[in-house]
Amino acid sequence: MTRLGKQDVRLAGVQMVSGPRVADNLACAAHWVQEAVDQGAELLVLPEYFPIIGASDPARLAAREPFGSGPIQEWLAETAQRHGIWLFAGSIPLQAAAAEKMLNSTLVLDPGGACVARYDKIHLFSFDNGSESYDEAASIEAGHAAVAVDTPFGRVGLSICYDLRFPELYRQLGELDLILVPAAFIETTGRVHWEILLRARAIENQCYVLAVGQGGRHENGRLTHGDSMIIDPWGEILDRKGKGPGLVVAELRHERLAGIRRQLPALQHRKLGWPAMPTAQG
Repeated sequence: MTRLGKQDVRLAGVQMVSGPRVADNLACAAHWVQEAVDQGAELLVLPEYFPIIGASDPARLAAREPFGSGPIQEWLAETAQRHGIWLFAGSIPLQAAAAEKMLNSTLVLDPGGACVARYDKIHLFSFDNGSESYDEAASIEAGHAAVAVDTPFGRVGLSICYDLRFPELYRQLGELDLILVPAAFIETTGRVHWEILLRARAIENQCYVLAVGQGGRHENGRLTHGDSMIIDPWGEILDRKGKGPGLVVAELRHERLAGIRRQLPALQHRKLGWPAMPTAQG
């Protein structure tokens, strides 16, 4: 079905448990991309750090590529072109301005294999509960621009993992048909926050959400939450995958999206530019 020039589309997300060897991870991703295409997927999303995770910072930095060249980007272009799909590369390490840091970037490949958009992760995760700690800013350079991509299937908002906690990012992108959240959520926060945040983003933006994660025990012992899912604009979960490598697959239907917005025109009711409340005196 086509509505207002936008085509319905079969979505797919690949959940992985990536390791420290790029070649092995690309081979795993290739297997699941083929499985998704065999199931009719035309728009496919890979998880955050799909080509390398669980490696030391020096090893991960060594895998960085300059934007526009390198074996990971060549694999992405060839894969998108061979299958004729829109391929959203959850995130790959790219060279940053600072020699000791990297960019954590989503690349968007069209069915011809051309890279048509890039999003550098804006919000950098930090966490410390006394026994588990992370500080992405130590090795990652933050992005500065929100990015959406217009496709034949609608407007797609890009984000990565920790961005999910910042709803204002998505509001900056205007009216979206689909939000993507490739992730490597840790189990500690994922088991209590992941689903709630994803369904909230779908409901408040009245759009589909495809969230695809790393999901399992990695070679270095790290446990990622997984629980990849596709959510419709009413907040209903259409497909989900708990732990382990695999797929989530569902249809993005524009009649469903438009119907929800007709019934509950919340996006039209937004009030912007509220003046600041005066500070109470006394």
